[in-house]
Amino acid sequence: MCGIYGFFEQSGKMLSEGVLPAMASSLTHRGPDGVGFYYGKHAGIGNVRLAIIDPEGGGQPFYSQDKRVVVVQNGEIFNYKKLKQELVESGVEFSTNSDTEVILHLYLKYGIECLHMLNGMFAIAIYEVDSNKLILARDRIGEKPLYYYHSEDAFYFASEIKAFQPYIKKKINYSALNAFLRLNYIPAPHTAYSNVYHVMPGHYMIITDEDVTQIEWWDLSSQKINHDISKGEWKEKFLGLLDDSVKLRLVSDVPFGAFLSGGVDSSSVVGLMSQHVNQAVKTYTIGFPDPRFDESAHAQEAATRFNTEHHCEIVGYDIVSDWADFIYFCDQPHGDVSFMPMRKVSSLAARDVKMVLTGDGADELFAGYEKYIPFLSRKDIEDLNSEEFLSGYLPSISMFTKDLCNELWKNEHKNNIQENLVESELKSALDRVSHFDAINKGLYLDMRYLLSGNNLVKPDRMAMSESLETRAPFLDYRMMEFAFQTPGSYKLYQQDKKHLFKQAVTPLIGENLAYRKKQMFTVPIGEWFKTELSKYCFDILLSENSKIGEIFNLDLIDSMLNKHIAGEENYTREIRALISIELWLRNIFEF
Repeated sequence: MCGIYGFFEQSGKMLSEGVLPAMASSLTHRGPDGVGFYYGKHAGIGNVRLAIIDPEGGGQPFYSQDKRVVVVQNGEIFNYKKLKQELVESGVEFSTNSDTEVILHLYLKYGIECLHMLNGMFAIAIYEVDSNKLILARDRIGEKPLYYYHSEDAFYFASEIKAFQPYIKKKINYSALNAFLRLNYIPAPHTAYSNVYHVMPGHYMIITDEDVTQIEWWDLSSQKINHDISKGEWKEKFLGLLDDSVKLRLVSDVPFGAFLSGGVDSSSVVGLMSQHVNQAVKTYTIGFPDPRFDESAHAQEAATRFNTEHHCEIVGYDIVSDWADFIYFCDQPHGDVSFMPMRKVSSLAARDVKMVLTGDGADELFAGYEKYIPFLSRKDIEDLNSEEFLSGYLPSISMFTKDLCNELWKNEHKNNIQENLVESELKSALDRVSHFDAINKGLYLDMRYLLSGNNLVKPDRMAMSESLETRAPFLDYRMMEFAFQTPGSYKLYQQDKKHLFKQAVTPLIGENLAYRKKQMFTVPIGEWFKTELSKYCFDILLSENSKIGEIFNLDLIDSMLNKHIAGEENYTREIRALISIELWLRNIFEF
């Protein structure tokens, strides 16, 4: 786990060598264990390192023997030992035990097609000196971030947008911000900046003097539903895949542990971990004084069942003091306040370990959220075309309605907004999976947009802010492909979420943990807004220092706050989104 960064000059005037150290310094939290970079005639690439694999010998960049190919990466290749052995048997010699050196030799032997051989989470930069070509590649589902900014003079890339700050013209992407109001996240490839974009998950880019192209190399839409698999066969294959995925992700040369909420996902991961290690698994959780949101008792039940070395910390409303920090580390507005406890649990774990396993991805793969039930349980769901599907799906996930968004924006900014950006992005994705059943269509949208836009941003940015690596066994590409070969009825059956999943893991984790009511990993922020944090809301959004009034209707915001505090309406999600935008504006922009 690391951070990568660099540039490719296209103006004929080479950028200063000082650009690379400046970019590296903004990413030190991602890689406190080392820094290295290549600076050539036309390009520069670099890495800040969090040493997990081969701490002594894995410093980056890696060079081919003739120094004509240079490689850096952020992430981990979990099957690198097997790939290395195959390369050794073919005559390749290695100088380290690093997985990045494996990537280098795979590329030298197979070219860009080697991406299909990698089981891991990664963002990779490869520079070919002779052909003056830069290649950027991102993992299948976007576990590792990778952004780019294309100016008149150069093409820049980095693991976080803050590395671009000295070089970019800071312009608000009003369409993306409007999409954020609708979805609570900004769908890739868009960002809150008008000139910064994601390299899309499952894509690679080729940058030359003449052109910049982006090519898809993997997507879940290519899967075919297997209607012939029996429930017994499904459960056996699911458990086998999950067990092997967990085992692969235990490869580490430093101490590791796991996040444990006591939910079905993290409990299953910890249960399997405990079968593959010789000492007690170190587990970490965050609890809250409010029992409606506190999962610490369930986490303790799982910890006791698997005899883990368990660590728990209880946090209160003062956790919001970190809000501006988490926006800083995210570089963009994010309305999901579970980012705050995620950073707290990351800080707790980072005292002992440098890597943790998590349960991320299981809800999106196997229908774990309550939001899926009302719409996806409709009797006519399979008869809906794409437009009808979206008209039902969007209200089930939306935050601000279209009408409320229109009322919120000041008139002078409305012409800057592509009003149907959300609909056009989701419609384009739906058209790819017309062969899926309705449940898998809804889950595909979450896998394509919600994960990279929000749910994977949370563990990456919050854990990396504490120099901690997270690994998600459920996002092994074999598990993802298997999940989208699974009939939707095996996932959501008569409003029973994760239907066969829970049956499969019950012998491992027990019925109490498998079938307990799902709680979201979040803070009781809506209640705090009415009480301890009511003054905070007005101070942030409606004080003289507030920036949000430059773009939004403050009278509407004032009305929403008062109605929420009085209990007349529940505007929890809307208020926390507005606070996130305000804090982002304060961090980034001057009006």
